[in-house]
Amino acid sequence: MKAWILKVLLIVLLSTFLPYNFSNASIVDDLLSKITTTTNEVQKLEKEIKEYENKVQKTKKEATTLISTVKELEYTEKKLETSIAVTGKKITTTKLNIERLGIEIATTIEEINGNKDAIKETLLQLQDADNNSLVEVFFTHDTLSDFWGTINSLESIQKSITIEVGKLERNKAVLEDASLEAENYKTNLLNLKEEYADKKEVTKITKNEKSSLLTKTKNQQVEYERMLKERIEKKRLFEEELSAYENQLREALDKTLLPTPGAGVLAWPLKNFVITQYFGNTPFATKNPSIYSGKGHNGIDLGVGMGTTLYSAREGVVLGTGDTDATCPNASYGKWVLIQHDNGLSTLYAHLSLIRATSGESVTTDSVIGYTGNTGYSTGPHLHFTVFASDSVKISSLSSRACNGATYVIPLLTKTGGYLNPLSYLPAL
Repeated sequence: MKAWILKVLLIVLLSTFLPYNFSNASIVDDLLSKITTTTNEVQKLEKEIKEYENKVQKTKKEATTLISTVKELEYTEKKLETSIAVTGKKITTTKLNIERLGIEIATTIEEINGNKDAIKETLLQLQDADNNSLVEVFFTHDTLSDFWGTINSLESIQKSITIEVGKLERNKAVLEDASLEAENYKTNLLNLKEEYADKKEVTKITKNEKSSLLTKTKNQQVEYERMLKERIEKKRLFEEELSAYENQLREALDKTLLPTPGAGVLAWPLKNFVITQYFGNTPFATKNPSIYSGKGHNGIDLGVGMGTTLYSAREGVVLGTGDTDATCPNASYGKWVLIQHDNGLSTLYAHLSLIRATSGESVTTDSVIGYTGNTGYSTGPHLHFTVFASDSVKISSLSSRACNGATYVIPLLTKTGGYLNPLSYLPAL
């Protein structure tokens, strides 16, 4: 057989069994082992978080006393600290996955280059063969058997090239998938780092709340009860002020601007929660007419732990954010976010511990806009969620009798009928 044919066959053979990088394989195996270990640690920590959450819920069912409130804050603090540890572990896992993919991508690029070199060399050798006519090739062989052997060898080489091209295409597809996965991990890493910082901030807020509570009450149940009564009175005055403002409204809402009610028009802004109060004249609102001035509850309350990640209920634009506690503590919405959507609806998120949305920002249902809390008038951590007709809400000023004429800046109704039942637009539970 001709020497060039032997050379081409050797090239194809070597390209089929490209040297395997055992060093890289060992590193990848080590990284996968570390990822498994860290994932298991995350699962253990998440079990601890559930245990602390159960303790928080159990404490809530106890009689409202200073001791039980402090205990609830302590469990919440431990839950948040454990949540910070979970986020830290997830950051570690994400970094390990990015490193793993980097090695796999480099190995795949090596294989692709090897495929290309093998194909290139084979094609050059075939080109040399093509320069000789079949007649010339025939007369260079001593026997007919040798001639047909050469022809069969050329066909074998052509088939090998086809196989090599297929391997090249598969490696390129693997490279594209790995590159996309690496980019997703990098994006996730940035989000986790932001979440880590946010949760540390919420934990700090919780610690300060506990410290402030003990300072103001001087660790006395009598003083704690006085504070609770003061809060209820502030809430009553706020609702009276809000009601007086809304009673002056004369223009009615144009309902043709609203989307057709249906499940899924809006998304739930929290991943896990329980509805603790519904819209309108709920049993609580009916039992406590002074709290809502007899008009019922203008949204729904979603019971959830302190520092739970909060998302926008639909893509839209942040109309504004605020903190009524800066004007009159413990009387109103506390920290709030108002978002206008593209379908005639606007949504309000209140009693937050931390705001991450900024006025004018465009958001989606994947956007973190804040974290749940216990600011404003709130008997425990939860999210107050109101749905407005966009045509009937604006951010404006409201004078507060509860705090000596101080001025709130909050979302206010501009037309009658502007409060809408959120459950008319949210997915069924």
